[in-house]
Amino acid sequence: MMAPRRVLPSISSLLALEAVDRLGSATAAADELSLTQSAISRQLKTMEEQLGVNLIQRQQMRLTLTPAAKDYVAQARSALQQLTQASLKLKANPTGGALDLSILPAFGMHWLAPRLQDFARAHPEVSINLNTRLAPFDFALEHFDAAIHFGQQDWPGVNYLHIMREEVLPVCAPDLRPDAETDAGWFLSAPLLHLDTRPDAWEQWFAAQDQAAPRKRGMLFDQFSTMMQATIHGLGVALLPSYLIADEPAKGRLVPAWQGPPVSLGSYYLVWPQDRTISAPLLSFRNWLAQQVQTG
Repeated sequence: MMAPRRVLPSISSLLALEAVDRLGSATAAADELSLTQSAISRQLKTMEEQLGVNLIQRQQMRLTLTPAAKDYVAQARSALQQLTQASLKLKANPTGGALDLSILPAFGMHWLAPRLQDFARAHPEVSINLNTRLAPFDFALEHFDAAIHFGQQDWPGVNYLHIMREEVLPVCAPDLRPDAETDAGWFLSAPLLHLDTRPDAWEQWFAAQDQAAPRKRGMLFDQFSTMMQATIHGLGVALLPSYLIADEPAKGRLVPAWQGPPVSLGSYYLVWPQDRTISAPLLSFRNWLAQQVQTG
């Protein structure tokens, strides 16, 4: 049951209160909302009368919210953001069926995106909205319906669909690799490039070769795309997924830094929260993705 109308402020009043809290003055809030300063003041006064509490403290030329009002506007801001997202989804797909999916940049661009046209043909009623996240998050605090996760099954409170195991290969620019190298020993003195979301990747790789990893050195990156460009330009040796570099040897920009077999550091999963009923768009996407995995 919805709350009584008398305790629900108008959207315009909430926007005025949020803007005053963030900007610190009625003048700045009026400029942002394309209103007059007196209109902002009226909105705040109406809300105070409606709720029966004081919301604003005036300190010299600056307006600040009372402590209770700050707590209130923090929740109201979240509600306004959710309403904005819902409105954008409605405008993007008036017939319904939107899916908000968090993706990992490299996997999303190079593995998932080329396959999405097939999903769009099979499910024209579903609009997929993609956004990137580099690490697990709390579904209760984000607007996503599902996410692509890499690693192990260590994301609490979610269901898993295994997509694929990732295999990584050490690669470098052709000029960086010594001639006639047959083992990974030369890595011990080479600059090794690192991904900040996988701080122990090289340690795991050296362990798979029964070698002790050297002390961490070399550049640190937040995404595969920038690390790959640094590798192409000869700044070091990188562990890159096989799906990302499949075409590079033919282009001559990257070569295997060692001829050994690839190593798996984890898998990709589709994850979605256990405490929500699975929506029709997510069910369609999950079933389609499972079919993609089976057919390769």
